[in-house]
Amino acid sequence: MSASDLWPAPLALRAVNATVELPGSKSITNRALVLAALADAPGVIRAPLRARDTELMAAALRSLGVSIVDDGNDWVVTPTPLHGGSVDVGNAGTVMRFVPPFAALAHGVTTFHGDTRAGERPLAVVLDALRALGVAIDGDRVPFVLRGTGRVRGGRVDIDASASSQFVSALLLAAARYDEDVEIVHHGPPVPSQPHIEMTVAMLRAAGVAVESDDDRWSVAPGPIAARDLTVEPDLSNAAPFLAAAMVTGGTVRVRRWPRVTIQPGDQLRALFAAMGGVMSFEGDTLVAQGPAVGELVGIDADLHDVGELAPVIAAVCALGNSPSHLRGIAHLRSHETDRLAALVAELCALGANVHELPDGLAIDPAPLHAATFHTYEDHRLATAAAVLGLVVPGVQVENVATTHKTLPGFVELWYRTLEGS
Repeated sequence: MSASDLWPAPLALRAVNATVELPGSKSITNRALVLAALADAPGVIRAPLRARDTELMAAALRSLGVSIVDDGNDWVVTPTPLHGGSVDVGNAGTVMRFVPPFAALAHGVTTFHGDTRAGERPLAVVLDALRALGVAIDGDRVPFVLRGTGRVRGGRVDIDASASSQFVSALLLAAARYDEDVEIVHHGPPVPSQPHIEMTVAMLRAAGVAVESDDDRWSVAPGPIAARDLTVEPDLSNAAPFLAAAMVTGGTVRVRRWPRVTIQPGDQLRALFAAMGGVMSFEGDTLVAQGPAVGELVGIDADLHDVGELAPVIAAVCALGNSPSHLRGIAHLRSHETDRLAALVAELCALGANVHELPDGLAIDPAPLHAATFHTYEDHRLATAAAVLGLVVPGVQVENVATTHKTLPGFVELWYRTLEGS
């Protein structure tokens, strides 16, 4: 590792006081792309997130024949007859899981490849479900080959989705274009990140798809998917480090265009940070986050099963609290971009924190923190967590902060502007 790989996280010399405009939601953008590509007419995705994960999704759909044209800040998506292609999934869970059920509707062979870590992430549940529906697939992980015939029979699949809610969303998104009803039944421990499945169901219904959802069972009736003109909401999960900046410095951060009603699980940040001593309020469509006075940030006992993507930043804030914290329900984070639980323990402890890995989460006790290098393991959430710590811990060096481009392009510039109060 060379010095050029390290970013000196800026120290906040005073309480942060800033207004932030966030780019669009990755989760909404990638679901919207798949639905638009299967729709009955051209549609427009307005203000989509343009980051590595969404660009990978757009490129994957283009490789299968879909027309996605830039129109200023928007994407115009025109469905076309699908053919086989070559799909680079990178390390994007949504791409590696959402695209195979879509590619099964194409005529021809589609090859899937990606980053090294992609081959370590669980995928067999989706591929085995497709096999049960009659799709020919060689392989159980990235890389693999799918042989599409232009149609999928449909039917019932029994799966264990306890490792990722994306398994369910993947099978739901394309199901309306299959020949028969698709019924998905989960057997196993609770499915994590349920709000993301609720997001998928809501977006399908908004496109006119008949979806039934009942506990651990989902069904989709065959039928058209209506074209839409959709404006993407700001990514509320990406608000985590900016709201955290207010929390750890005793400052105030305003996030514009925060929806009062939303299907995004990142909205739970309001309740989580309020439980730690913050004050959350609205001024029109702007969320105002006021952090507690310095030294009065309290620890939290929280079940993050539904919002695991928030755990790295929440853990960073907890490490700066004045009382112990217990983050529960996040065993599934071991199979994300990296093993996030092991990574958080290693990197927080390297800064002097007292953190213990539990079977389903983390126990964090207050301890003085000091300068150290924070490794990110090519995980964007770890990089933003490190930036939060660097606000109040002098000398934090962040390895490969550029990995934030995965879902939050321009993070470094936006972080500097936040500290400057612009």
